[in-house]
Amino acid sequence: MPQTNQPLEQQWSSTEQEIARQACDRAREREMAALLAYVRETAGAIASMETLWKLHDFLSARRHDLDGKYEDQDDAMIFLFARLIKEGWLSLDELAGLEASKLTKISALTKLSL
Repeated sequence: MPQTNQPLEQQWSSTEQEIARQACDRAREREMAALLAYVRETAGAIASMETLWKLHDFLSARRHDLDGKYEDQDDAMIFLFARLIKEGWLSLDELAGLEASKLTKISALTKLSL
């Protein structure tokens, strides 16, 4: 059996990795589309330098959040999926095909208030 740094329950089969990648891509696309819509609406209403800089600050913070959120970290995928479901970017149904224990953990985490 090959050596791995992940506990057995955190190992992802190649099929699960593909399901996870596709789910992350869909969630990221949805989140980016929502962000673009917000920026288009907000940018059209900019009337002062103050509102321009507020939009800049907002975008800088969102970029930092999004870059960190979608980092490729297999050991944190369960938590990422729970977060994406709680935020409304993904549904549990879109993770069909993952091992039942992973789906159970994700479902349980979505019910927690963190």
